[in-house]
Amino acid sequence: MSHPHTLSVAALGGVHEIGKNMYMIRYGDDILLVDCGSKFPDETLLGIDLIIPDIAYLLEHPGKVRALIVTHGHEDHIGGIPYLLKQFPLPVYATRLTLGLIETKLKEHKLLSQTELKLIDSESTLRFGEIELSFFKTNHSIPDCLGIVFDTPEGTVVHTGDFKFDFTPVNHAYPDLQRMADIGKRGVLILLSESTNAERAGFTPSESLVGEHIEEAFMKADGKIIISTFASNVHRIQQIVNAAVRAGRKLTLLGRSMVNVVEVAAELGYLHIPEGMLVASDEAAGMPREEITVLCTGSQGEPLAALARLASGNHRQLEVLPGDTVILAATPIPGNERNVARIVDHFYQLQAKVIYGAGSSTGMHVSGHGSQEELKLMLTLMKPEYFIPIHGEYRMLYQHRLLAEAVGVRPDNIFVLNNGEVVEAHNGKAAVSGKIQAGNILVDGLGIGDIGSVVLRDRKQLSADGILIIVITLSKQEGKLLTKPDAISRGFVYVRNSEALMNEINELVVAELNKLLQSKISQWSVLKQTLKETLGNYLLTRTGRRPMILPLVIEV
Repeated sequence: MSHPHTLSVAALGGVHEIGKNMYMIRYGDDILLVDCGSKFPDETLLGIDLIIPDIAYLLEHPGKVRALIVTHGHEDHIGGIPYLLKQFPLPVYATRLTLGLIETKLKEHKLLSQTELKLIDSESTLRFGEIELSFFKTNHSIPDCLGIVFDTPEGTVVHTGDFKFDFTPVNHAYPDLQRMADIGKRGVLILLSESTNAERAGFTPSESLVGEHIEEAFMKADGKIIISTFASNVHRIQQIVNAAVRAGRKLTLLGRSMVNVVEVAAELGYLHIPEGMLVASDEAAGMPREEITVLCTGSQGEPLAALARLASGNHRQLEVLPGDTVILAATPIPGNERNVARIVDHFYQLQAKVIYGAGSSTGMHVSGHGSQEELKLMLTLMKPEYFIPIHGEYRMLYQHRLLAEAVGVRPDNIFVLNNGEVVEAHNGKAAVSGKIQAGNILVDGLGIGDIGSVVLRDRKQLSADGILIIVITLSKQEGKLLTKPDAISRGFVYVRNSEALMNEINELVVAELNKLLQSKISQWSVLKQTLKETLGNYLLTRTGRRPMILPLVIEV
């Protein structure tokens, strides 16, 4: 931020990753934020519920952050908002459906009454200091998506949000190509464009094609239909509702996120469900199988979601019977393939008919993100002087870079950034100028950012080799052992089957303690550390395991 009138752009989340999107546009003393998403942890982050962006830089400039602008209502763009607002109250600008979904989150976190929510649409204009904002319509797998235009004295920055070009959209909300072309004609200094499908050739098929395949499957089904998709894919849900109506079936919803999204979308007019069509799961259990469609969460194989409970026969009201049809109208996110495959296996074991897999094989899913030709179309419409690929892992960002070069963006004017790297523009020239703090904040229960690498390392050790607690009782006056040590194992060995090992441990502890006490070493910290090292080395040699060793010294 070297010049008072410099235009600065940075990603606080959303590059080198899918999820946790957050971007910062700054001109002078005015900072605007785009999106504040979350992402779910992988198996290495034991016990962590959620990952959100690090906002340390914003906390250093509290008087300069003017607003949060949200492009659309997916979790990777709104999931971190409650955690941001707890530390940093801000006005939030979003479209009707996006605001409805944000409201649901803020109610859960008891923040709704104290948050300023502002409604915008593609015709809105906003001004913050010398930054003027306008918007344009895009298509995605959720309605009410916007791209954002930031006009500043230094030039125009465009953030596309997530997008595809769907020319036959389910909700008849067409992408505003004319406005995009007009923005490009006026001149775009920096374009930030999403990269999720940058490796995928061609065009992404229209969502309307999925509806035809869903309807065909519904008409052929004999028993119950269980269909799972992303709760936020309102277009897909509408097509499932339409297919169920035509097949003469009632609809029951399973999964809290599915119920929440359907309620909000229906209330705001984005979903049209005939009156009397929705039935509770206990009512559905007593109806003829051929009259029921179950719409549920869990398409990513989440072990606690409704689909997994149905697959394992653990749902309280509903069961899957031979001849029922199960449809997975979603594709596994990378990393979830094994969990999804396990659930598919369970359904086959229940003798259900299972339809799964994306693409032409089933036609049950299309992506909400533009493929290579659409990414090139956006670049061609916007004609940016400088380009920053966002929202993708490194290989996707790199591929997007090659696409930009192919349509005429100069290679030196393309910046594949890390989170926290800042691009500054002044007098029509842009360059990477430095770095601000950015990264992951881990949410565990009610704690935000209080779990660090040491705690995660301990959790990993506990999950791998368990814990061995050694209770030692010493005489305060004489400094001698009063009783035999008591070794307690949890997740290390089963004590009843390992009596010989436990006796060896106790003998080793006694010998080591006597040696230390005879040497007049009585500080608890030294006793504990020495015991941990000695026992750790012994157990590694004896068992090949490294349990967490916790000596407890009691003085009597």
